Amino acid sequence: MSDPVTASSDPAPDANCPPAAAPSSAGPTAPAAPTDPADAAPWRTVEALVGWLDRESALPKEQERLLRVLKLSEEVGEAAQAVIGATGQNPRKGRSHTWDDVHAELCDVIVTAMVALRTLTPEARQVFEGHLRRVAERVPGSEAP
Repeated sequence: MSDPVTASSDPAPDANCPPAAAPSSAGPTAPAAPTDPADAAPWRTVEALVGWLDRESALPKEQERLLRVLKLSEEVGEAAQAVIGATGQNPRKGRSHTWDDVHAELCDVIVTAMVALRTLTPEARQVFEGHLRRVAERVPGSEAP
């Protein structure tokens, strides 16, 4: 399992890193519905991760943005590898992973996507919550907040 947000093996960031501003290329977003303050905790962590990655990067901003989106492909591949290993579908390797490994890889995908989204727009939380509401509204019988 690799670091979910970087291609390097740098140590994990300090959770108290100040957030860094990122350029926004997104259009207008729907206003966010009132949420529980505890819901903001993951986004504070994402802010810290983005700030840390921004400080550590020597790449031009546009290249960094693209690579953070491309990092998702790597993480999804690792999740697929873990599923194959958990089900023993590679006869040469057998059961090389557990379902806990799959859970961890899926979490890496989620964190990497959150970091990529926050890299693209400072309104990442609102963009995500609005999108999630729209998805929920399409599900029969669901009540979107």
